[in-house]
Amino acid sequence: MPNLDLPILVVDDAKFSSMVVGRTLRNAGYRDVRIANNAPAALEFIDQRPVSVLIADWLMPEMDGLELTDQVRQQDEQNNHYTYVILLTARESVEALSGVFDRGVDDFIYKSDMTKQLIPRIFAADRMADRQNTLLKANSLLIENNRELENSSIIDLETGLCNNRYSRDKIGKCLRQAESRGGASAYVLCGIRNWQELKRKHAPSVMSELAVGIARRLSHLIRPMDSLCRVGDNQYAIIAHFPNSDHCSTTAFRRVFDGINHKALKTTAGYISVEAGMVLCRADAQNGTPSVQEVERAAVQGLVDAYETRRFTETRPEIGEKA
Repeated sequence: MPNLDLPILVVDDAKFSSMVVGRTLRNAGYRDVRIANNAPAALEFIDQRPVSVLIADWLMPEMDGLELTDQVRQQDEQNNHYTYVILLTARESVEALSGVFDRGVDDFIYKSDMTKQLIPRIFAADRMADRQNTLLKANSLLIENNRELENSSIIDLETGLCNNRYSRDKIGKCLRQAESRGGASAYVLCGIRNWQELKRKHAPSVMSELAVGIARRLSHLIRPMDSLCRVGDNQYAIIAHFPNSDHCSTTAFRRVFDGINHKALKTTAGYISVEAGMVLCRADAQNGTPSVQEVERAAVQGLVDAYETRRFTETRPEIGEKA
């Protein structure tokens, strides 16, 4: 059954012609038919409320049907909408019509046979416009859902580890645990010092293998209760809580440092050695509880020193005044 509420806009500078088209559509039962006497007025109508089908005369002053089509396509792009464009023409030669479709026109109707062609073409236009707009809405919804998933995701898709979002949440929980139950929080930041050099030598697929290999190696080296996250392209974080503050030291993570630095990783490009720098950012509640941002900031600064000295270093966050 035809959609008799299909929004249609008729554009023709000749009032008699537009009246004929409008009357034919209304006689066929279509209820939402608007008439514009020129292209600028048509664009204003569309800006106020989009239409599914635009029927326009090809030859009009100020702006012809092809120029109007160009403008409509721009509006469609901005509004995530599709308008089915039909041009009315007295030109019946193939040569005259050959470039019409390249300009975004969907169909044309010969004026000499308009009364016979118009309604069947509207039926087809209705189906095509509905299909296109349904696809656009579905795609828009899919993009929005993907955006929401990305915003709420806690997994790094390449390695399968938890990501920076989870890391920050976990740091916050560890800091609160140390504050309420004592002990110390450990945030160990591990950075691959020669990552950019390796990227220049190897294909992205090999670097992806390397990232996965590093993640797997670190997973085997950390303690069972520690959390491992990938917080950057070449950075991994270990988050842990120590009930006894004295046990929170670089010694507790020495095997991780040695394990990632002293044994090459196997890839399809052969065995690749990485140069890892590590820093332990230690925090307890004796001198106040730092914020997550203060812990991260201290760790990043400490990692710079670790790169320079090539040693596993230790640092503490600087606690600022809280708002």
